[in-house]
Amino acid sequence: MKILVCITHVPDTTSKITFTEGDTKLNEAGLQFIIGPYDDYALARGVELRDALGGTLTALNVGNADTEPTLRKALAIGADDAIRVDAEPTDAFFVAEQIAAIAQKENYDLILMGRESSDYNGGQVHGMVGEMLGIPSLSPVMKLDIEGNTAKMAREVEGGKEYLEASLPLVLGVQEPIAEWKIANMKGIMNARKKPLQVLAPVGDNKKTTGIKYELPAAKGSCKMIAPEEVEKLVEFLKTEAKVI
Repeated sequence: MKILVCITHVPDTTSKITFTEGDTKLNEAGLQFIIGPYDDYALARGVELRDALGGTLTALNVGNADTEPTLRKALAIGADDAIRVDAEPTDAFFVAEQIAAIAQKENYDLILMGRESSDYNGGQVHGMVGEMLGIPSLSPVMKLDIEGNTAKMAREVEGGKEYLEASLPLVLGVQEPIAEWKIANMKGIMNARKKPLQVLAPVGDNKKTTGIKYELPAAKGSCKMIAPEEVEKLVEFLKTEAKVI
């Protein structure tokens, strides 16, 4: 089985985010970058399936040279090889086009990625890739097993779960609890240095959107603590200050 896992290179979720150049550019000074949390689940399940069924697992990232340590981490966790498309991943359509172009040449049986990236939170790429390749795309998949040429899945839907079966090839956007995150051990880290990492030029420059400005969410307001026995006081605050009743 040939598996492709698409990963994003995003700021650590505990990082303090600021912007520069008139709030048009992320300030990367002092930021630590990681594999996108949802992509970590995709990678972990991909490694499990490769180990169980045989075959190969390729990690793919669309990004500049500074994303290579993140790809090396994916290699250390268990990917057999890696591909970096040398381009800025600011547009979902452009990113999907890069993934689809590579997938079309390599004929992967299964393409996994997170349900969304934790920086742009678009949740669009898996659907676009499926459309470009003419194969089914499903998200958010929280359980995945492969039997022969059939994928058996559980997907989160409004108010519950949906159980599905589909024939490979597929594009899936995944989330927890599809697998447990894997931590690279020393052997994996050492082996990752020897594994191939191919850098490819992007296919065209077909971008559909352009970022204009970023804005941080409003700061959290103050918190008032009310003793459990002061129910009347709580109700008064909810009426006069929170104005929710």
